[in-house]
Amino acid sequence: MIEVRDLVKQYGGHYAVDRLSFTAEDGQILGFLGPNGAGKSTTMNIMTGYLAATGGTVLIDGHDIVTDAEAARRRLGYLPEIPPVYGEMTVREQLLFVAELRGLAKDQRVRQAEQLMEALHIADMRDRLIRNLSKGYRQRVGLAQALLGAPNNIILDEPTVGLDPKQMAEVRELIRDLAKQHTVILSSHILSEIRAVCDRLLIIRKGRLVVCDTPHALEARLSDNGAVALAAKASPEQVEQLLRGIAGVSVVSVCASPEGETRAEISAGYDCREAVFRAFAQADCPLLTLHPRAGTLEEAFLELTDEDDAVAARALARLHRADTTAQDKEVPV
Repeated sequence: MIEVRDLVKQYGGHYAVDRLSFTAEDGQILGFLGPNGAGKSTTMNIMTGYLAATGGTVLIDGHDIVTDAEAARRRLGYLPEIPPVYGEMTVREQLLFVAELRGLAKDQRVRQAEQLMEALHIADMRDRLIRNLSKGYRQRVGLAQALLGAPNNIILDEPTVGLDPKQMAEVRELIRDLAKQHTVILSSHILSEIRAVCDRLLIIRKGRLVVCDTPHALEARLSDNGAVALAAKASPEQVEQLLRGIAGVSVVSVCASPEGETRAEISAGYDCREAVFRAFAQADCPLLTLHPRAGTLEEAFLELTDEDDAVAARALARLHRADTTAQDKEVPV
């Protein structure tokens, strides 16, 4: 478990991290998101003991990263965006070297290095120079050395940057496997990756926590309840005319598709699907599809982290309204 409590990092009058608190539970993959300059790298450097905080606490399995640094670091593995490996070493030499730095006994060094090379599918590369490896394999070597000493907690910073789709899929599967026995914090700009592998995600903006939730729940909370997508067998002009005749409906987009149908997105302050159905039925205009339009993680991220404080505040207010509405709908037992 990794606990961050009221973390602050101040540079003069600027707060890179501002009273940030969160917990990564055992066996959980926690996605860590934020735009450039939001304080992600600063936070990770503090969590791993590479940077001193101005205030606050980081606990790794209950051990303070500052006052009990040795015990905390034994329980933490870290893979930075660029793996710290030596190109002139072989894979085996690199792992044995790092294992020695970590204080592992000689028999443990060899055993763990061999086990990790097998587990991460780099055993066939053990005698190859690291400089001759592809980026995907170098990432695996970096991950293997982060796992030396069997730490309970792993922090991964952009582990799939620069990888091809096949390598990305392989690394994602490795991350899922890691979570079976480790707590994982995953920092990435690839939102599809976060959605695919993370149990929860937290988003920070200007050093402060914005939201912490599951990817699915966050998308649902920021969805517009009156947003609807449809397809009809009619011209774009006819579809737009019908939609504009429905009370309270705003037409977001209308376009013809290559399949010969017209697709549209609309927004309303209520569930307007029945009104849309009736309008198209009365006009004898066949509706092919009609369904609520769900929000996406990308849309949620962009709104909540917008540079414009007013835009970000409106998105946050929508989250709070969604929570209030959900609570109002709960029926007491």
